[in-house]
Amino acid sequence: MFVAATSACFAHLPLETALARLADLEYSWVELMIHESEGHLKPSQVYANLEEAIRICRSTHRLTPIAYSVDIEAPEPLYYEQFAACCRLAKATKVVTITIRASELGTPFNAEIERLRKMALIAASEGVVLGLHTEVGRMTQDPATAMVLCDQVKGLCLTLDPSHYIYGASRGVNLEPLIKYTCHVRLRDTRKDKLQVRVGQGEVEYGKLITLLQKYNYNRALCVDIRPMPDVDQNAELRKMRLLLESLL
Repeated sequence: MFVAATSACFAHLPLETALARLADLEYSWVELMIHESEGHLKPSQVYANLEEAIRICRSTHRLTPIAYSVDIEAPEPLYYEQFAACCRLAKATKVVTITIRASELGTPFNAEIERLRKMALIAASEGVVLGLHTEVGRMTQDPATAMVLCDQVKGLCLTLDPSHYIYGASRGVNLEPLIKYTCHVRLRDTRKDKLQVRVGQGEVEYGKLITLLQKYNYNRALCVDIRPMPDVDQNAELRKMRLLLESLL
């Protein structure tokens, strides 16, 4: 395992500046956010000019991209065409993992299975591992549903975000059954009443989580995803989290 960070840690800065900040904080790996809203790069831009997107994702200073987070807002069939372009970007830049979001609560289960199967086939065709984010307000907020989705969709894995099982409706669940499905991990500190708090003020048991991941031979990124907070030194929080995680590995 190794410690990485998402570009969303500096979502308010241009991508080049955000990457430079992470490098200055001694991060070596980055997950780039390719989101139509609030992303450093948009899926529509990747689709419109793949070569330029490849150039941007190769110009990451001292950091190595290890995952992409993709959130598409286009209607079908453009939705799948944009996703295919993002998978080609991943292949061209030697990124193995792409994280996507589950559909919102209330989406028909069979419709979600159909969507995920289409995306998993596209990802597999480019050699990409597809991770479904565990997230409050989405179909993966229930761990049992998240595991059923993976069982029903060949090649689908989970991007495990433990914060959403501390803060969310399923708080207090046993994470171990989810570990065997996990292809990527995102981390911040969390309390039951607040999704993100300062490092050390929350309830995430990092040592216990890392022990579980080691038990199942997880050897990928622990990706810090701390968003800027008012009146909090973002650099200090990111440095503190990196040092904490590295001390546990």
